[in-house]
Amino acid sequence: MTQLEIARIGPLCLVQDLGRPGLAGQGVTTSGAVDRESLIQGNRLLGNGSRAAGLEVLLGGLHLRPDAPVLVAVTGAWCPITVDGAPAPFGTPVLVPVGAMLRLGTPRHGLRSYLTVRGSLTPPGFFGGSWSTDTSSGIGPAPVKAGTRLPLGDNVIGPPLVSAVPPAIPGTDVALRVTLGPRAESLSAADRQVLTESVGTVSSDSDRIGVRLTDFQLSFGRVGRPSEAIPLGAVQAPPSGELIVFLADHPTTGGYPVIGVVDADDLDQLAQCAPGTRVRFAIRPAPVY
Repeated sequence: MTQLEIARIGPLCLVQDLGRPGLAGQGVTTSGAVDRESLIQGNRLLGNGSRAAGLEVLLGGLHLRPDAPVLVAVTGAWCPITVDGAPAPFGTPVLVPVGAMLRLGTPRHGLRSYLTVRGSLTPPGFFGGSWSTDTSSGIGPAPVKAGTRLPLGDNVIGPPLVSAVPPAIPGTDVALRVTLGPRAESLSAADRQVLTESVGTVSSDSDRIGVRLTDFQLSFGRVGRPSEAIPLGAVQAPPSGELIVFLADHPTTGGYPVIGVVDADDLDQLAQCAPGTRVRFAIRPAPVY
């Protein structure tokens, strides 16, 4: 069985796929890649199945070598890539010979790069139909470290693509589409105006659980309430005065008001936003059923 030997990592390196949907009723969050589109793109480039697992690499620094030739792709946040010191292209299939050292440098824009391998990663820790590592509960494979050996599987559905995908570049001023609810009654007309006219910033106290946004000065009392379900993308208003947009490893329940839910398509971009990025909300009309 082909394996990847990890020689070095940066701040954080995790095995991720598309997560564990449908288990929130059992207290298991979805988890999975926080920039889902970038992981999906990498797997498409290699002809992998849609649920193939790859590596989510925070701020680069990953060094690895395979014990057999492998085909890889790097997507998400652009970073310099080398194979035994020679530059390799981003966003397209790259052959890594047996024993060659693949290195990912620090991204110039964005936070998270995704390394996919033809066939998928299949490390120990498979649970609930997924290889995703949940940083809040510890479910799934252990975080990748130097010395970790990752076996490959055969989750292949077609040939690799002779193609390229662009990097994920979040920009310095990001607009998030949000549907108000289920606790929209907590917001006054003035609060709604604050949400649409204010510009917040991404706090350094952000991670895969959620992104904290400062500078949204809402007037309502942010008091606790009976615990209720929290979906992916929920905008929670705790008493700290910040807003939290929950990402992949969010808790399944919480006791502070959820004033809205960010569109899933916008969460990929938010997951690439560095601290200090300016964030705006665009309120969408509630759906009519």
